[in-house]
Amino acid sequence: MTNTLIQLIAAEQVGDLQLRLNFSDGREQTIDFRPFLSHSQHPDLRAYLDPECFGAFRIEHGDLVWGDYDLCFPVIDLYRNDLEHRRSEDHVAA
Repeated sequence: MTNTLIQLIAAEQVGDLQLRLNFSDGREQTIDFRPFLSHSQHPDLRAYLDPECFGAFRIEHGDLVWGDYDLCFPVIDLYRNDLEHRRSEDHVAA
C-alpha cells in the first residue's frame, strides 16, 4: 500500500465565500465556507464573512491560509469538504 501525500495546489474564489480547490491527486472540490464562518463565535474568524477579507487567502506549503495563520484548515478536511466535522448521521438529509 502506498501512502500519497495530498496537497492543495490551486485555489480560486468562485463566490463571495466559495473556493474551488485543486489537489495534487487531480481532485477538484468547491467549498462554501459560509456555514463554517457563520457558526463561529470568534470575532477574528467572523471577519472573514467579508468577501474582500475572505479573498485574501494564499496557498503556503500546500495549505490554505489567511492572514498570519488566522484561519487555516487541515488539507484532509478541505479534501473531504468537511470543515465542521459533522457526524455521519448529520450528513443524511431530513
